Amino acid sequence: MERPARDDFLELAAPYRRELLAHCYRMLGSVHDAEDMLQETLVRAWRAYDRFEGRSSLRTWLHRIATTTCLTALEGRTRRPMPAGLHGTGSDPDDPLRDNPEIAWLEPAPDDAVCPDAGADPAAVVAARAGVRLAFVAALQHLPARQRAVLLLREVLQWKAAEVAELLETSVAAVNSALQRARAQLQEVAPTTDDVPEPLTATQRELLDRYVAAFEVKDVTAIVALLAADVAWEMPPFESWYRGRAHVAQHLELRCPGGPGDFRLLPIAANAQPGFALYLRGDDRTFLPFALQVLTFTGESVTDVATFLDHALFTLFGLPERLPADHPVASEA
Repeated sequence: MERPARDDFLELAAPYRRELLAHCYRMLGSVHDAEDMLQETLVRAWRAYDRFEGRSSLRTWLHRIATTTCLTALEGRTRRPMPAGLHGTGSDPDDPLRDNPEIAWLEPAPDDAVCPDAGADPAAVVAARAGVRLAFVAALQHLPARQRAVLLLREVLQWKAAEVAELLETSVAAVNSALQRARAQLQEVAPTTDDVPEPLTATQRELLDRYVAAFEVKDVTAIVALLAADVAWEMPPFESWYRGRAHVAQHLELRCPGGPGDFRLLPIAANAQPGFALYLRGDDRTFLPFALQVLTFTGESVTDVATFLDHALFTLFGLPERLPADHPVASEA
């Protein structure tokens, strides 16, 4: 059989870039790290392409390389948590915020980077979108790296146990055991397909509109009224997080900067969930990046608000560096 030419590789690999990036993101919990590992995967694959014998599909071969590349990168690294994953109970809003720059936190991922293209198989789209939900990716971070790989290859990519065993150089029995342990650990926190409505319901869209309107005038009472009674409010890079409307309201009143009219919100799509880019009015009256929020719905209720206070994420999401001083509120846009 004639061996394939390296000149063809990039064109043939192009259709798999997005799903490979999503796989690396699930493994690593960071789009920035995932992009690095994707490039490393493609370089390794290009160098080895003349030895690719076609015993598996190109897609499977690329995922094999991506998985081993991520496993190597994870050696010696700590997991990327969310604050609620570090401390099982919420913080006291009377206490100072605990900032821990030593922790590499989980990062959100733009939908256009990790979710399937339009036109993909509907069942595959649902599974892939569930696989990048914040709760699922955060839960994966609690698993040892190899166990994480087993779960993703078996549950998300639908590999056979024998294929996973061959890749990881272990036995089918060991793969099945690792999968069973991973499932048990994720059972209570991993989202189901029921948590991934496509599209948002009319009630959810109306709630989000009211949320934006309330935040742009910083009406704390109205904001928390739109959240579930037991909502979790997380704020990486702060370890502090809050449980329940009363604690969230106290935080927003006492810790959150700005006043009525000082915020502008732009919609974003992250981790197959709705979200917003928050801009805060600066000294020159323009609006500057403040935080990205990713909201989790359970049914018609917002049960988690993840507020990422990392301005570098605005670039990752292709957002403006600032908004003009006369940028309209959402109700006028």
